[in-house]
Amino acid sequence: MNATHPDTTLNNGQRIFSHADLDCKVRTFAQLLRSRGTRVIATLMDNGPAWVVADLAAAQAGVVHVPLPLFFTPPQIDHALQAAGVDTLLTSPRMAAHWPGTPLQICDLAGELVGLLRPPTNPVAMPPGTSKITFTSGTTGAPKGVCLDVDALHAIAHGLLWALEPLDIRRHLCALPLAVLLENVAGLMAPLARGAECVVLPLQDVGLTGSSSFDPSRLHAAVVRHQPHSLILLPQMLRAWIAWLTHRGERAPASLRMVAVGGASVGAPLVLAARAIGIPAYEGYGLSEGASVQTLNLPGADRPGSAGKPLPHARVRVSDSGEIEVAGSLFVGYLGETTPPPTWWPTGDLGHIDTEGFVHVMGRRKHVLITGFGRNISPEWVETALRSEAAIAQAVVFGDAQPALSAVLWPTREQLPDAALAAAVNKANATLPDYAQVRQWVRGAAAFSVESGLATANGRPQREAIYNLHAHALTAPAFEPQ
Repeated sequence: MNATHPDTTLNNGQRIFSHADLDCKVRTFAQLLRSRGTRVIATLMDNGPAWVVADLAAAQAGVVHVPLPLFFTPPQIDHALQAAGVDTLLTSPRMAAHWPGTPLQICDLAGELVGLLRPPTNPVAMPPGTSKITFTSGTTGAPKGVCLDVDALHAIAHGLLWALEPLDIRRHLCALPLAVLLENVAGLMAPLARGAECVVLPLQDVGLTGSSSFDPSRLHAAVVRHQPHSLILLPQMLRAWIAWLTHRGERAPASLRMVAVGGASVGAPLVLAARAIGIPAYEGYGLSEGASVQTLNLPGADRPGSAGKPLPHARVRVSDSGEIEVAGSLFVGYLGETTPPPTWWPTGDLGHIDTEGFVHVMGRRKHVLITGFGRNISPEWVETALRSEAAIAQAVVFGDAQPALSAVLWPTREQLPDAALAAAVNKANATLPDYAQVRQWVRGAAAFSVESGLATANGRPQREAIYNLHAHALTAPAFEPQ
């Protein structure tokens, strides 16, 4: 809420919605879903009030919601629709044209024209209690359906409310797609539960295009205009914003009280660089199977370089093998599988918990490299050190069975010379033990993106593709996936 519009709950940059406006629109759309006999609705839309109304109405009507990111490929979308038994698809009239011959109803939803389609599908069995299904893209790009219930989602929203209450956050700017679970829960559900204002702009207005293109100048303009108290960013977005502000000699707006950063390892240098120019960055950690966020650094409970302490809804431990396990607010199961998740879920991430309770994430268990000298190294650890340097936007490290580590790098600006990358590697190496230092590197042939074929739809690097594209330059044999 703000001083000018104390009853504001949604703002799309052109129109303000009061709590009464929102409640009315949610009730009306929930009734429409009931009248259509909808069991499972998928949304394939840009950020905006219509997305928010659809999400809240689905919950009110007892309809399962399947948020689909716009960056999903057509095969991924079709797979998700079939796997979840979606009987109603909500999308823009323009995108509805991709399903010719499918029954279509055009309606106005929160001031936006949308299309309701009935895709051909069959009902599917789901874990009991399923309320929302989030599809995650693995390294193969095949989406996997994670089924969540209302209790888990509400527990996380209220856990965040408790943790952030001292910051008195009254306005949140959604800078990630609402279809991404982290923004959906932490950036929408939690602020709305507090009675705060959510600024839900089209993604291009916050600088996001596709799955991996980001313009920090647009994000900065949105932050300056709307003066939010909080944001959620991916590490690459934070890195680009820092570089843009530094180049211009500017600072972030003073309205910001919390900029949560997650989705990949952040590292202390990036957090401290952000804070030096007025971005109150705090690293967190979570996973879809835990219904988004489990740990978060907070003012007064902060250790840059860690992922923070567990939030009230979460329990975290480390197994004897060094794998992080989480409990509390877990998912109810995967689509297509009948086995319920165990009480403690193995995350696949390696890490440790220090004596003060801060969780440190060291990288993926399946990515551990064993060098020719027998040293076990998580490449994400080294990649975080490399990406902490201002010149390096993306880095992927290799070295399994090799005498030393090698890396493929992509600069923050294409025009940066190799000398700048070399200097950045030397600085990163100075922070690493000798066995984890990068001895050979090559400039990437292209940015790691979906368009180049070097990243998945959710931004994870395609390690095999990156290695094989650059193997000749790294003077090593072709990569053989394990």
